[in-house]
Amino acid sequence: MALNVVVICGSLRKGSYNRMVANALPGLAPPELKLKDAPPFEGFPVFNQDLKDASGEPPDVIDWASAIRNADGVLIVSPEYNWSVPGGLKNAIDWVSRMKDQPFKDKPVALQSASTGPMGASRMQYHLRQVLVSIDATMFTKPEIIVTFADKKMTNGELSDQPTKDIIKTQLAAFAKFIERVKPR
Repeated sequence: MALNVVVICGSLRKGSYNRMVANALPGLAPPELKLKDAPPFEGFPVFNQDLKDASGEPPDVIDWASAIRNADGVLIVSPEYNWSVPGGLKNAIDWVSRMKDQPFKDKPVALQSASTGPMGASRMQYHLRQVLVSIDATMFTKPEIIVTFADKKMTNGELSDQPTKDIIKTQLAAFAKFIERVKPR
């Protein structure tokens, strides 16, 4: 049975190492995992409860929430900004977390991150995990994908490091089993 997983890239930057990792995922996923990019979130206004109360959610926020809600799971691939979650990604999560029909509630979520440094954006993962747990996402935690020295693991804009590809394959296979185990029957 196919499992539909929406992929959210937390970076808006062209040439993002996290986007390169996200782009590699379909070729590394087991056949039962069908990956699709989430709609973009870079046009979301900064969350403001007064704006939401006056106008409701903007259409692109509704589309983003629908993509999450309709998926069997979510995979977030994100960099770390100032030891935490990038503002654009956090803002998008803030918008959908205020919806009556909360799209992340009970949704299986896996995290990946990449950076050019030795920490691989691991601090972002811990902060993002806290945020997602607070809105009742069902977190998949092992194996973690923390791509360190990402600039050395890409060739011509593509993930080329075989050990990194192998651990991502392992994570994706385990995530598929996790989704099957935790999804409502």
